[in-house]
Amino acid sequence: MLESFDAVLLARLQFAFTVSFHFIFPSFSIGLASYLAVLEGLWLWTGRQVYLDLFKYWLKIFALAFGMGVVSGIVMSYQFGTNWSAFSDKAGPVIGPLMAYEVLTAFFLEAGFLGVMLFGMNRVGRGLHFTATLAVAGGTLFSAFWILAVNSWMHTPTGHAINPGGQFVPADWLAVIFSPSLPYRLVHTVFAAYLTTALVVGAVGAWHLLRERGNEGARVMFSMAMGMIAVVAPLQILAGDQHGLNTFEYQPVKVMAMEGHFKDYPDGAPLILFGWPDEAASETLYAVEIPKASSLILKHSLDAPMKGLNSVAPSEWPPVAIVFWAFRIMVGLGVLMLLLGAVSLVARFAGRLYDSRLLHLFAVAMGPAGFVAVIAGWVTTEVGRQPYTVHGLLRTAESASPLQAPAVAASLLAFIVVYFIVFGAGALYILRLMSHSPYRGEAGPERGQPVRAAGITPAPAVAESLAGGKEV
Repeated sequence: MLESFDAVLLARLQFAFTVSFHFIFPSFSIGLASYLAVLEGLWLWTGRQVYLDLFKYWLKIFALAFGMGVVSGIVMSYQFGTNWSAFSDKAGPVIGPLMAYEVLTAFFLEAGFLGVMLFGMNRVGRGLHFTATLAVAGGTLFSAFWILAVNSWMHTPTGHAINPGGQFVPADWLAVIFSPSLPYRLVHTVFAAYLTTALVVGAVGAWHLLRERGNEGARVMFSMAMGMIAVVAPLQILAGDQHGLNTFEYQPVKVMAMEGHFKDYPDGAPLILFGWPDEAASETLYAVEIPKASSLILKHSLDAPMKGLNSVAPSEWPPVAIVFWAFRIMVGLGVLMLLLGAVSLVARFAGRLYDSRLLHLFAVAMGPAGFVAVIAGWVTTEVGRQPYTVHGLLRTAESASPLQAPAVAASLLAFIVVYFIVFGAGALYILRLMSHSPYRGEAGPERGQPVRAAGITPAPAVAESLAGGKEV
């Protein structure tokens, strides 16, 4: 069946498939690296054994997620040369150096200190090991910065010139790197990574609280995760709103598709909550809408006029239904995250954070929500940029390699089979690790075992307790 598809469409499907798999792992490892740094810092500051146990518990999971992210990222990058050679030729002078900077700074920083972080706790001093953990966490954020600099330039290209050969060449590197959409895209993505991690950590903590309410490790991780969600979820909604306004300024057609607006609204556009965009009829069918709310959100005026997709040629439209529904999935899950944070705050102040079974079930159900939301957000952003790879300058049809459809179809099928086997096995193993108790067992020393038995010099306050014959 795939052989009957267009070669460009198949290449797009292949890149979408591989990048979706890849995006899952950095969206988790970015937040988890920072969480590990916080756990180790809290252990060094307080001397509480539970923080060390949780650090070791999540360190194994981070190592697996990081490894799968690296492998999936390498595979994805090869497609620039195989399926998108025309894009690589035309945009390579701009995006190539940016991706090289990501390797030379972020990836080398992560890889250089990862071994110390994973295996050096009993071999180096506390300060050096904590420095390594901070370096890995910082490396993940640097990596996000450079990759999003590449992506943002493709959405809002600035600082370049076009040489006689039709290639984009840098004219102002600062303008290339700090394109108009980068600040909004970076903040929105990093918040999404932190929320994704907090939802997973909260789901694991809730799962163990449902089985053993007195588990101290589960209590600590659940409390920290719910606190992070309560703080970051509303910030993410504000960041998303600002990102949307920036997109409306530079990519208005994408916003028209997100809103499902096919026609012009001279007296204020409605906010369509649900409906079915029909491109053939140029209408959103069965629309459930709030009058003039879209104009209020995007232009801060109920009566502000807004244009629709009929104001541009259909050849400039993205796939409207995909963008429309992906955006609503992302926003809907964001509202649920906000609700989870609010409910957890109520439970916390009522003294029932560890006793509310409904809250714990809610948290477990929301565990995968971060991954779904980041994929939906990526689909909204990247599909909404169509029909361009470099917005307004280079069309997707002009970016593909001159390949026949059967060749692309064969590699797509191979990727699907291999990815589901390899990364499916990795995901199952991570779930198996998460099923273990977060306080005792393989995650760390038995409860009540002195910190010195773990081979680590304890903090001064802990050493005093040990000297007095007390256990920590």
